[in-house]
Amino acid sequence: MTSKAQLRQTLRARRRALSTQQQSIAARGIIKQLNKLASFRKARHIACYLDNDGELGTQPLRRDCQGRGIACYLPVVHAEAGHFSMRFHHHRHGQSLRSNRFGIAEPNAWRSPAMPARELDIVLMPLVGFDRAGRRLGMGGGFYDRALAFIARRPPPRKRPLLVGVAHSCQELEQLPHEPWDVPLDIIVTERELIRPRR
Repeated sequence: MTSKAQLRQTLRARRRALSTQQQSIAARGIIKQLNKLASFRKARHIACYLDNDGELGTQPLRRDCQGRGIACYLPVVHAEAGHFSMRFHHHRHGQSLRSNRFGIAEPNAWRSPAMPARELDIVLMPLVGFDRAGRRLGMGGGFYDRALAFIARRPPPRKRPLLVGVAHSCQELEQLPHEPWDVPLDIIVTERELIRPRR
C-alpha cells in the first residue's frame, strides 16, 4: 500500500499543478455547492482557513460569509507546555495577519477572540486527499484531529460543529488509510459536488 507520505507528495503536486484560472473557478464553485446545505445557509459561526500550497481557495467564500453577517474564524497555532494546539480566532476580511512558525498566515491571537470549537456551527477543513467514506488526508500535523477530538468522545457532545472537508475534485482517492484517532468528515465539498460520506 502507498504510504501516507507518498500520497501527500502526489496529491499536493496534483493540486499545485492547477492553473490560476482553475483555482479561481474552484474557489467560486464551493460557494455554490455549500449553499445547497441548509446547515450552511443557517450557520452564524464558521471556521475557515487561509489557503496555502495549492489548497482550494477560500477568499471569495469568506467575503461572501462576511457580506451575509456570518462570523468567520481562522485557525491559530498555539505553543503550550512543549506541544502545539490549534484554536479558532475571529477574523474579518481585510484585517491584518501574521505568519506563524510554519510560515502560514493567521490572525493575531492577542487581538482577536477565540471561539471554542464545540460552539462553532461549521468547521471547513482543507484536505490533501479524501475518499467517499469520509476519510481524509491532511498535512500530517494532527492539529485538526486534536482540536476536534471531543467529537469522538463518549457520550457524544450535545453540541458540535458540522465537519466539512474542502478539496479539489482531483484530490479524491478510492480509499484512504486511516487511524483510530482520525476524526471523520460529515460532508466533503469540491468545486463540482457535495459528497455525503458512506458510513
